[in-house]
Amino acid sequence: MKRASLYRKLFLYFLTVIIVSLTTVGIVTYYASSQELDRMVERQLSQMVGNAAYHTDLYLKSYERSMVSLLTNKEVKRFIDLPAGLEGYEFYEIQKQIKEFVIDPIFIRNPEITAVYSISFNENAVYYYNEVTGTSFTPEQIKEQLTFFKTNTSAYGNLSVLNRSIIESQNNRTITLVRQIRGLTSSEPQGILAIELRSAELSELWKGIELTNTGFFFIVDERGRIVYHPQRERIGETVQPELKRSIVESGLQSFVAEENGERRLYRSQKSAYSGWHLVVSMPMAELRKPVDTIRVTSIVVGLFTLVFALWLAFRFGKSITGPIRALKEGMRETEKGNWATIPLPEQRQRDEIVELMIRYNLMVNRLSELVDKVYQAELKNHEIQMERQKAEFQSLQLQINPHFLYNTLETIVCYAFVEDSDEISEIVRALAYMLRYSVQTNLEEITVANELKHVLNFMIVLKHRVGREFEIDVAVKPELLLHKMVRLTLQPLVENVFQHAFEGGVEDYHCIRIDAGEGEGTFWVSVEDNGNGMPEERLAELREKLEANRLVDGGDDAAGKKGGIGIVNVHRRIQMVFGEQYGLHIESRLDEGTKVTMIMPSTGRPSG
Repeated sequence: MKRASLYRKLFLYFLTVIIVSLTTVGIVTYYASSQELDRMVERQLSQMVGNAAYHTDLYLKSYERSMVSLLTNKEVKRFIDLPAGLEGYEFYEIQKQIKEFVIDPIFIRNPEITAVYSISFNENAVYYYNEVTGTSFTPEQIKEQLTFFKTNTSAYGNLSVLNRSIIESQNNRTITLVRQIRGLTSSEPQGILAIELRSAELSELWKGIELTNTGFFFIVDERGRIVYHPQRERIGETVQPELKRSIVESGLQSFVAEENGERRLYRSQKSAYSGWHLVVSMPMAELRKPVDTIRVTSIVVGLFTLVFALWLAFRFGKSITGPIRALKEGMRETEKGNWATIPLPEQRQRDEIVELMIRYNLMVNRLSELVDKVYQAELKNHEIQMERQKAEFQSLQLQINPHFLYNTLETIVCYAFVEDSDEISEIVRALAYMLRYSVQTNLEEITVANELKHVLNFMIVLKHRVGREFEIDVAVKPELLLHKMVRLTLQPLVENVFQHAFEGGVEDYHCIRIDAGEGEGTFWVSVEDNGNGMPEERLAELREKLEANRLVDGGDDAAGKKGGIGIVNVHRRIQMVFGEQYGLHIESRLDEGTKVTMIMPSTGRPSG
């Protein structure tokens, strides 16, 4: 990729951006739509099951109220208390009273009731039928019915809803409401009372649940038998154990199960009144169909958009890389020294790239005219710069304060005139060493020891000028004496102390300290005194001169102000040898003294 062409990079970048954008939008849209559809299906199924459960319970409760008249009827309770095996006038009289005053009004008000019957625990039974063919039962059949109802009802008198009829021809067509009842003489249940309803009446309630062609609604009782199913032949069947367990344990949550090799989504709700589980079932393939449609649509639209975007990227990349290739070829010719212009593309509008090509042609034309002049001027300027640097360095090397030489010569004349003394010989000898050391103008570097020896000769001459001994405190470590530094930088700083820091005369408390050290890649030599010091404005002025990096001419500034030509020239010569980042650093406080530090590279130490 690093060596790929610009066109390939642009194309790959566009391709990456387009694919990432389309993929991100498609995935986010798909999952957001899928989740929203799932939530919508959950809400719809929940509403369907909830409404079905509510209306079913409401419907069954209306028939439970029909049993109240039977539960409170005195004749019904008397029948429950009849002893076993009684078949006489009393038995038939009670049966007749129940039919005329209780059962017939119920049948009139509720034609959908097919049968009402009661069986006592003494195995007495009475049956009433409404528009269905009734049958009589043997004692064994009555006993069997009683056992079944006692098993499937509660001793506390709670209502049970069963999907079973005592009339064989009405099985799977009726729903039985049954409960245990008490007689007149006992507080415990002594029999059962049952009402059978046509399930077709309830089916009309459930047919209103609108599902797709492959979805259906069904009801399962607590034993797993189907109470209602749109396929009538399945009413009375028992659902698979796994499906029954899922229906019972799912609560209000949906679950997925397989039926006849098809994955289906189930949502169930248990009726608190009847104990039935009302279930809605939908095939997963149909539920996911809208999501699949969204996915396919997203893929088709995404592919079409991708193809169109790639075509635009191809055209855009060509429009950019074509002129750039022309510029590249023109620059190659320029590298060879062929100042040739490049042809402009044939287009009416001038964009940034065309403008760049026009500017390039103008640049080539101007460069072709100026290159020779610039080259010659550069050579000439380089020669002038070398000469100027050499002259500037020599000028700095030779520019020593003449006041010292004048005063020294005057002192020698005085001694020679007054008396013939050995002091003249000492002064002249020291002066000779100093002059010999000073007049050397080559750029070679010297050591700290050489500079200290030059300072020693200066102090010999100075001793006779001031008429007293003065010792300088040299704190330089022996291992630093062979470190290289610039010629004639230490003695001008010491002389500057006597001229300006001790300008009122040398006193016993005056002192000068020379120190050196290394740190953080630099080597430094300092000259510190306890003389007059400088005011803030004079220190700022001197620092400004040092930052200007310019040679200071002689005159009043050199002799009349502290830190004149000597300090600036030392600073400039250090920079010319080692670089602009080195030189002098000055610290001073009025009436407290001055410290001048020469900063040089630490690599100046010889390696042997």
